[in-house]
Amino acid sequence: MELAIEVTNYVLVAILIGVSGAWIILIKSMLRTFQETPYLDKFDSKKHEKPKVSVIVPARNEEKLISKCLDSLLNQDYENYEIIVIDDSSEDSTGEIIKKYAKENSKIIHVSARPKPKNWMGKNWACMEGYQKVTGELLVCTDSDTKYSPNVLSLSVSHLFSLNLDALTVIPKMLCFDNWTRITLPMLSTFLHTRFSALRVNDPSKKTGYFFGSFFIIKKEVYEAIGTHEGVKHEIIEDGALGKKVKEKGYKLRMVRGEHLLEAVWARNKTTLWNGLKRLMIPLFLQGKVIGIGIFVAVLFLLFMPFPILLYAGIFFENTISFIMLLIVSAFASGLIYCAGFIDTTKGLQLRKIYSVFAPVGSFIVVAGFFSGIIQANSKTAVSWKGRSYSMKEYVTNSISV
Repeated sequence: MELAIEVTNYVLVAILIGVSGAWIILIKSMLRTFQETPYLDKFDSKKHEKPKVSVIVPARNEEKLISKCLDSLLNQDYENYEIIVIDDSSEDSTGEIIKKYAKENSKIIHVSARPKPKNWMGKNWACMEGYQKVTGELLVCTDSDTKYSPNVLSLSVSHLFSLNLDALTVIPKMLCFDNWTRITLPMLSTFLHTRFSALRVNDPSKKTGYFFGSFFIIKKEVYEAIGTHEGVKHEIIEDGALGKKVKEKGYKLRMVRGEHLLEAVWARNKTTLWNGLKRLMIPLFLQGKVIGIGIFVAVLFLLFMPFPILLYAGIFFENTISFIMLLIVSAFASGLIYCAGFIDTTKGLQLRKIYSVFAPVGSFIVVAGFFSGIIQANSKTAVSWKGRSYSMKEYVTNSISV
């Protein structure tokens, strides 16, 4: 029995040394990302044309937030633009609100989306319906819960042309409406840094491409060349899939920070938080079950396991080398997770420092959400989003790759 405990302890020590090494590299990368990621409003501006911009705003059951979005869009200082707002079969007063805005302001074009075809995701279908009405040379895709500063459109157009880009996406400030999201989002964000940091997206030698659904601007001809939203019609994370296509096709994509200019909502309550976590894991799992499970185990040990291992080492501690080593290494690994959470809470998400204290809880929720995604990946209602349930098992998704 003692031998088994010793062997187990040493195995855990070896794993946690690897975890600690990974966190040291990741924290270094996070700090570099926050320091070196360009800003939307900081670039060498050059004289450029000012083509018409078509803003595509899909909306489903957004009666509580859509007015703020449309008010901020109507207040833009860029002159040559239109706002195409699509009511995606809403079951609340969203459609009536859009209709009222369109009646009062000619910049807004109200589109009532036709019923969603079976093999389409809802937002993707709504964006495609809106695309049929665009008259601009540049397209902006945004979410109906996003709020803009008055200069976002003018800055994004100028940024695009001054740097000769094909597409530009902006990192928004993520608004959190409940404490569960405030606790969980920092830990999720540290995980996403492993693959989708701005430095990776902006590096031409990397294959990483990603859009924030809250805001990306793209040349119309580029959007058409990558297949429009029809090319990602079954993708549950369509913004990631579109960004990936842009990068894969060799177009010039840039990700910039704009937390001081743009606000968006990632999750509105614990239910949307839970479904948001599932929809991140399901594409990974459906690409390959072995790889998906491997990613889950890696995330489990990277984000969460140092905490219960530290608890185990403290409760059952004996004055042996294996327990001393395990206690030290698990404490060190746990401290690194806290450090990463604190960095992302304060520098990235700009939340109160107190939420980083609950890193073990946030990590557990992320891991549990990912596990739920694996368990339910093949069900007929794998993900619920915006009042719709989707089965993902018929499709190979490529929005997130490993």
